Amino acid sequence: MSRRARQRDRREEPGGPGRAAGDLNSVAAEVLAAVLLVAVILSAASRRWWLPEPVAAVAAAVILMLTGVLPVAQARAAADRLLPVLGFLAAILVLGALCERAGLFLAAGARLATASHGSPLRLLGGVFGLAAATTAVLSLDTTVVLLTPVVHETAGRLRVPPKPHVYACTHLANSASLLLPVSNLTNLLAFSVSGLTLTRFTTLMALPWVAAIAVEYAGFRLFFAADLSGRPSGRVTRPAGEPAGEEPGIPWFALVTVTATLAGFVLTSVAGLNPAWAALAGVCVLGARELSRRQLTTVELIRAASVPFLLFVLGLGLVVQAVTAHGLGTLVGRLIPAGSALLVLLAIAGVAAVLANAVNNLPAVLILLSVLAARGVPSAPGPLLAVLIGVNIGPNLSYTGSLANLLWRRLLAARDQATDLGEFTRLGLLTVPAALVLATVALWAALQA
Repeated sequence: MSRRARQRDRREEPGGPGRAAGDLNSVAAEVLAAVLLVAVILSAASRRWWLPEPVAAVAAAVILMLTGVLPVAQARAAADRLLPVLGFLAAILVLGALCERAGLFLAAGARLATASHGSPLRLLGGVFGLAAATTAVLSLDTTVVLLTPVVHETAGRLRVPPKPHVYACTHLANSASLLLPVSNLTNLLAFSVSGLTLTRFTTLMALPWVAAIAVEYAGFRLFFAADLSGRPSGRVTRPAGEPAGEEPGIPWFALVTVTATLAGFVLTSVAGLNPAWAALAGVCVLGARELSRRQLTTVELIRAASVPFLLFVLGLGLVVQAVTAHGLGTLVGRLIPAGSALLVLLAIAGVAAVLANAVNNLPAVLILLSVLAARGVPSAPGPLLAVLIGVNIGPNLSYTGSLANLLWRRLLAARDQATDLGEFTRLGLLTVPAALVLATVALWAALQA
C-alpha cells in the first residue's frame, strides 16, 4: 500500500485523530487542544471586552479544524449532535425572558415579600421554593439572570440580610436543575443520548432532586444562622412611586402558557416527539401576545435567544470533542468504573463533580458523555444520571464550576452586592458532599424500584 493511501486510511478511521500529511503530531495535537480549552474557559471566566467568549470558542474550534486536530467530519458530526439541543435551549431562554417581560417574576417577588412578613427565615423558604420551581421548569439561566435580581430587591425592601437569599439562587440554579431535561444544558445534552423518555428521566431524578434541595436547605439554615435569626419586622419598604397596599397582578396568561408548555413536554415525550416543539409553541403563544401588544420588538425577541451564548456552547463543544479524542477521554475513562452498583454511581458522581470544578461543568459533561457512549448508555442510564448529579451539584464548590456561577457573581457585583470566594467555598464544602451522596443514593434507590 502506498504512503498516500495509508495516510488516507488514517484520516478516515472512525474516532481516529484524522491527521493528514503535514498536520500536527499526536503530542502537539494534545497540547494544542488542551491549551485552547483552557483559553476558552479563562475567556468565559474573565469575560474581557476585547475577547468575548463566543469569539474565543469559535476561533479555537476553527484553529483545531485548520490544523487537523479536529477533522472536519468529526466537527460536523459533533455539531449535528449539539444543534437540536441548542435550539431547545434557545426556546427555553426566550420563554423565560417573555415571562419576565410579562411581570411573572415581579409578581412572584411581591408575594414572597408579603408571605414572609419580614422574616428572613420565611423569605429563605419562599426563595427555595420559587428558585427550585423556576430552575426545574425554565432552566437555571432563568433563575440566575431573572430571579436573582428580584430576590435581591425583595430582601432589600424587607430590610433583611440579602446574602442567604441571593446565595440560594445560585446554589439552587445548580443543584435544583436535576429534575427535568430542560432544567440545565447539561441535562439536555445527556437526555439527547440517553434513550430515556421525559417521564422516565423525571421519575428517576425526582428523589435525587428532593434530596439535593433538602440538603441545601439544611446547610443554609446552619451556615447563615446569624443572618436568619432576625425577628420579623413586618415592614416593607416600597420603591418610590409604587402605591402602598398594592401588589403587581398575577400575569395569568404567562402563567397558564408556562403550565401548558410544561404539560407539552410530557405529551411530546409520550408521543415520541422532540420536547423542543412544546417549548417553541410556548414561545410562539407568549411572544405573539407581547408583539401584538407592542410590549416587545422582534429584535428584542431574537436577542433573548442569546445567540452569542449558543455560539460559545457550540464552539466549546467542538473544542471538547478535540480534547477528548486526543487523550483526555482515555484518561477520564480510566477513572470511571463500570456498572451501576451504588459504590460505582457514587464514584462516578464524585469524579464528575471534581471534573466540573476543574474544567467547568459544560466541558465536563461533554467529556463524560463521550466516555459513557461506548458503554451502552441507553441500556444502563444509572451512570449517565450519576454524571448529571456530579456536574449539577458539584459546581457549588467554586465560581468556575458552572457558567451560571460566573454570571451570578457578575450580576451581583453590578448591584454592589459583595461575594466572597472563601465564603462561597465554605458553604459548598458544607452542602456539596452531603448532597452528592444523598442524591446518588436516592438515584440508586429509584433505579432499583
